[in-house]
Amino acid sequence: MNVKPLSDRVLIQPNPAEEMTAGGLIIPDTAKEKPLAGKVVAVGPGTSEVKMEVKVGDQVLYGKYAGQEISIDGVDYLIMKQNDILAII
Repeated sequence: MNVKPLSDRVLIQPNPAEEMTAGGLIIPDTAKEKPLAGKVVAVGPGTSEVKMEVKVGDQVLYGKYAGQEISIDGVDYLIMKQNDILAII
């Protein structure tokens, strides 16, 4: 992939949405919740004020409405600022 985020932005591939509940019920597409975790695919260089703390390959948690959804080569990603990431897991 040739995407390089600028400044303090991070490119994340969201984890797939849950297909089934813990009790075994299948969740229809209309009721699936947006995943709140994903894998870091690319990281920008940071800025003079912001040091990048995440790195490629990290699993992260982010806010429900964080980031901008984009599609690259048919794969969906989120691009967001590092401060929208809540935690590294």
